[in-house]
Amino acid sequence: SFQTRCRRLKLKKLCASAMGYDYDLFVIGGGSGGLAASKRAAGYGKKVAVADFVKPSPAGTSWGLGGTCVNVGCIPKKLMHTSALMGEAQADAHGLGWETQASHDWQKMVSSVNNYIKSLNWGQKKDLKSKNVTYYNKFATFVDDHTLKLSDKDGNEEQVTAETILIATGGRPNLGGYEGAEECCISSDDIFWQKKAPGKTLVVGAAYISLECAGFLTGLGFDVTVMVRSILLRGFDQEIADKIGAFMEKSGTKFARGMVPSKFEKTEDGRVRVFTKDGEFGIYDTVLLAIGRTGCASWVNLENAGVTHDGKGKIPVDATEKTNKDNIYAIGDVVQGMLELTPVAIAAGQALADRLYGGSTKLMDYKLVPTTVFTPLEYGCIGYNEEEAFAKFGKENIIVYQSPIKPLHWATNPERGDSCYVKLICNKLEKEKVVGVHLLCPDAGEIIQGVAIAVRVGATKADFDDTIGIHPTVAEMITTVTQVKQEGQEMEALGGC
Repeated sequence: SFQTRCRRLKLKKLCASAMGYDYDLFVIGGGSGGLAASKRAAGYGKKVAVADFVKPSPAGTSWGLGGTCVNVGCIPKKLMHTSALMGEAQADAHGLGWETQASHDWQKMVSSVNNYIKSLNWGQKKDLKSKNVTYYNKFATFVDDHTLKLSDKDGNEEQVTAETILIATGGRPNLGGYEGAEECCISSDDIFWQKKAPGKTLVVGAAYISLECAGFLTGLGFDVTVMVRSILLRGFDQEIADKIGAFMEKSGTKFARGMVPSKFEKTEDGRVRVFTKDGEFGIYDTVLLAIGRTGCASWVNLENAGVTHDGKGKIPVDATEKTNKDNIYAIGDVVQGMLELTPVAIAAGQALADRLYGGSTKLMDYKLVPTTVFTPLEYGCIGYNEEEAFAKFGKENIIVYQSPIKPLHWATNPERGDSCYVKLICNKLEKEKVVGVHLLCPDAGEIIQGVAIAVRVGATKADFDDTIGIHPTVAEMITTVTQVKQEGQEMEALGGC
């Protein structure tokens, strides 16, 4: 009721004013983690505020409330990935009796995606208001460890104080410092909002953002080259990474391996001339730099608050997400060594609020976190990859089960082949406890989410074997895989149905 809400607001003001602060909790950054923490804290009756302000990218792109995931990350990436898959699926449809001829409209796709994102921006603002969280569309910087300066786009400033401050500023793309990069190139901050079709595109980088963007751009019909310095998907299972690269090449993506750009120049007609140490590499309509991200710790004047940081945009924290200052915390991509995943930031933010205001002692569990790379063939995984498992448990104590997979809806398309794959990594010292699952197939993200629960509770290979599979599905292969991977031996082909 209105009266109940008034009493609640009065209580929140009393909590903050008891120590003379404007707020109990002030969150710097309106991304997934910051918003989750603010709303959870407000639910405990605390007076909470969030400041979020997006500095435009060098190409001039900016966006609304919600952070990277909503605006320039997970959401638009998955939608464009899906759009590309819909085009590729037409070849599968032909084998099942459909005669289709469709063309893709980049501008229409971008407009639809952007409108959906804007609806999420509005929804976030509405949600904050309904939960009595004050929202400042202003850039927050530290004055001291309890005081923040808030600056709006017109240069107007004000100061606020808070008992506890949470840094959840996330990160932004690193353009590498190459000559001409800021003038000539775009990043993942721009591609999802670019109204003009990208045309012939060079994607620089070999991590998941690079391969995901290159994958959907190829699927949408563009001429795409990926410039790779060394290996694909560093930190992921390298056998899977190689399979992803092979599938992408087969699907039309070109790879320029063992090289990096040295500089970029604009041509007279507005395209980009790319150079490497060996000279001119080529001319492209679009150059997308996806060579890594840098945390935004250095943006908020941490020195004024005495907060330690690594000088590279990241903040070290302890197991409770606390910095070296007792009242200042950090979560998400701005944290040193942190998994840069939206659900991780959300869970960390909620757990922090529960500990600060809800009496909880539960720490965030950063182990066994599932994830998916949305390349044309999705790669879902949880736990150790082969290299990590060998190092952790000893190569002699690891047994790996593997199998190729062919989704049934590919069966009537002769061009598909057996590109999909499943791998279970088991520790022989613990009754073949499954310590890693790696899945390369359509909808891998949907499958690995369920598998993650089994891995987290310590399921063994026998538990997987005893589970009846659902036929005919890709996921059932997790319950039927029996082929032991042997060094130097070829994987056996699929048999039966």
